[in-house]
Amino acid sequence: MIYEQLRHFADSWGLVLMGLMWIALVGWAFLPGNRNRNRDAAHMIFKDSDHG
Repeated sequence: MIYEQLRHFADSWGLVLMGLMWIALVGWAFLPGNRNRNRDAAHMIFKDSDHG
């Protein structure tokens, strides 16, 4: 019985909640205030690189 209730929730509202969470996380990454943090994270792998 509990399995059927959880399955029904996951099939209906669970998918909606996951979609909203995905949109929120992707939107958060593109906020203007996160530009410097994202650029630093993108260039972090080159920080200790030996350019020679």
